[in-house]
Amino acid sequence: MNGEKGGRSLFDSEDLEVNISKLYQAHYLDVYKFLICFSGNRNDAEDLTQEVFIRVLNHLSHYNQQSSIKTWILSIAKHVAIDHYRKKKFVSIFKEGFFKKIVSTTKQPIEQMEEKELQKTVHDAISSLKPDYRSIVILRGINEFSVKETSEILQCSQSKVKVSYHRALKELKKKINVDAEEVLRHAR
Repeated sequence: MNGEKGGRSLFDSEDLEVNISKLYQAHYLDVYKFLICFSGNRNDAEDLTQEVFIRVLNHLSHYNQQSSIKTWILSIAKHVAIDHYRKKKFVSIFKEGFFKKIVSTTKQPIEQMEEKELQKTVHDAISSLKPDYRSIVILRGINEFSVKETSEILQCSQSKVKVSYHRALKELKKKINVDAEEVLRHAR
């Protein structure tokens, strides 16, 4: 299920239903993970994921195959997330417990508590970023998308992604007084 560039279109075939099902299965998890990071709520992420795939179905005719299908779908997910954010005006975009757990079983209770406090601090700092920076941090730093993939998803230049990512990390570092790499390690 890549970009299906050239040749017969994935969506013109007789097996449209099968192809749409494959498309959903191939990209559901990426969309869901992006939306859970953006919304911070599993129920919202599930609802938003469904909304993304409804929009995908409704706009299949607009897919121009200049980018991969994954990039196109994640671009739709970004717009759905921003629409949702505007409607809800979230105070906190992330909820505790959605970051990957880094706590080792060998850590002492004090270390575990410090780790949890740092996760909360990182969580709060990322939540306070403006939506553009937050999207780039989620895509580049947490989901580890390339600069090219991030620029295609956000529909901006690669240099804008690089500059905005650098500025977002700088802002996070100021808010937390911790090295930017350390910040992202606690966000995963």
